[in-house]
Amino acid sequence: MTPPSLPHQAPPPDERPAGPAEDRKHVVRRRWITAIIILLLVGVPAGYLAVSAQQSRQSGRDKAAKVGAAKVRTAWPSKVQRSIYEVPIPMTASRVGYLETNNWHTSRLYVQFGVTPQELDTFLADVGTSRDALTRGVSISEDDAAAAGWRWGPKDAWYGITLDAADPRPTRDITVDLTEPGYPKVFVVSTAVP
Repeated sequence: MTPPSLPHQAPPPDERPAGPAEDRKHVVRRRWITAIIILLLVGVPAGYLAVSAQQSRQSGRDKAAKVGAAKVRTAWPSKVQRSIYEVPIPMTASRVGYLETNNWHTSRLYVQFGVTPQELDTFLADVGTSRDALTRGVSISEDDAAAAGWRWGPKDAWYGITLDAADPRPTRDITVDLTEPGYPKVFVVSTAVP
């Protein structure tokens, strides 16, 4: 009796006939392609992570600088801040600076800027008052001035007004330095109670 015939199978690997040997040029090319693929699979994501980490770190520093600010710093408050606190800074104002503080009871926006006499009149009209309504002296409290890092010189010509508003609208203390009439400086503390 003859054994049943088996379907054709490939010989074991150690018995396979050896194919033609790969020449040096093909070996080098294959290794280069492998190296490039590894570099792309590992290097690109690693580079992306490094760039992302640096951007995140810088963003964190920027946020910390804003949150940790202890005095008014040179920058424009955002449109949202200007809207919430009702401080319409003229677009051509110079030396604009601000500080925002928040706690459980109140939120405050401290703003300073320089304007022309015409811009001062426009600003005062936009907040609902005029130069005639300003009274001699500073309308911003000593505590608020200290928080913002402002000092009121005794020889300067200070004029101020407090604009009270019903909650949730902010109360605004406005002080104007008219020592140089052609170049007024405006200081505002807008206080909102959540």
